[in-house]
Amino acid sequence: MATPDRPGFALPLLLLAGFRTLIDDLHAELARQGHPELRPAHGFVLQAVGPDGTTASELGQRLGVSKQAAGKTVDRLVALGYLERADDPADARRKLVRMTERGLDGLRRSAVVFDELRDRWTATLGPDRVAAMEDDLRTVASANFFRLDVPGWFGG
Repeated sequence: MATPDRPGFALPLLLLAGFRTLIDDLHAELARQGHPELRPAHGFVLQAVGPDGTTASELGQRLGVSKQAAGKTVDRLVALGYLERADDPADARRKLVRMTERGLDGLRRSAVVFDELRDRWTATLGPDRVAAMEDDLRTVASANFFRLDVPGWFGG
């Protein structure tokens, strides 16, 4: 039961603040490691493109945004060197969006930095509390907690 010192609205704000702290720390480190132009939404895009590539239409569906919005983000990430457009070898009428080596490097570095950030939280809170927090969030979060449509959900 919510109480005056722990109102219900505080929980999502605290979860968002924790998320924001991790993401801000991630991007500060990525900038130090040579990826200053990567933004939080770009991580969702790179994940949605995946190792095999995709089309702009499919990317928009995965992200929960319009084809035009996906195309605009792809244009930006192509200009920054994280994505490229290529002919689909299976269908000459289709253009694929694929990650470049720079895009793959950004994802690889992100995974390492997230492990380091988790270790930092573990050093602050203790391993049992971090593990319990993760277990508790898995209990209350939907079974499909890793969703790529967050940009569309936030912007929708």
